Amino acid sequence: MRIAIRPRSFVRVSGPAAEEYLDRMVSNDVAALGPDESCEALLLTPKARVIAPLVVLRRGHEDFLLLTEPGLGERVRAELVRSRFAAKAEIELEEHTSYVSFGGEGIPTADYGEPAAEVLDAELEPTLAPEELEQLRIRAGTPAWGKEIDDRILPAEAGLTERAVSFTKGCYPGQEPIARLHYRGHANRGLRVLRLDEPPAPGTEILYEGKNVGRITSAARDGHGAVALGYVRREVPDDAELAVGPLVATPLQ
Repeated sequence: MRIAIRPRSFVRVSGPAAEEYLDRMVSNDVAALGPDESCEALLLTPKARVIAPLVVLRRGHEDFLLLTEPGLGERVRAELVRSRFAAKAEIELEEHTSYVSFGGEGIPTADYGEPAAEVLDAELEPTLAPEELEQLRIRAGTPAWGKEIDDRILPAEAGLTERAVSFTKGCYPGQEPIARLHYRGHANRGLRVLRLDEPPAPGTEILYEGKNVGRITSAARDGHGAVALGYVRREVPDDAELAVGPLVATPLQ
């Protein structure tokens, strides 16, 4: 079994109002979760900018654990505390270790393009290096905080509405612009997985027919070549050959 360390920050939300409070604060339907079930969600600003990507694990009737990115735990805790008002919910940081297990049981994750799960607080020996896990993430087209996800990006551009947003639940911060774009418009750019001979630097411009149509956000070596993720304008054909600095980029098959 292949195992990798998955750095995380953790926030517990518990108490009689934990379910109701989380359901009106995040983008997915956490009220629908049963014990030991999980879902992806987003904590958003009113203008639908991402504060933090989350995995919400329901550990019990009044006990939820939020898994977020390293360094975002305190920001998530502070945002939830600030908006709590009279809600009967306790919000506090927790310490855990997280591993990605390929083929094992745990919190399901679709981040790596094959069956995998996050396992908490297990004494596991990693068999995959961080750069190998990063390569799998890029190949799967999964956006990462600080690379594909930041305050410049709308969730739809990063493909997050398909995996972390419910369009049938009640209101939450950022719902109106999310719904408006989903039902009445479209994102002007989206993520693409590209094949190149060498890994380009993040931020490198992507050109199509001599015009700037996007930028590279992540790259990793892959066999004798490289794979990269980048934002590309939607009008560029999916099978287009693109220029990335001196490199030629083609869609990953």
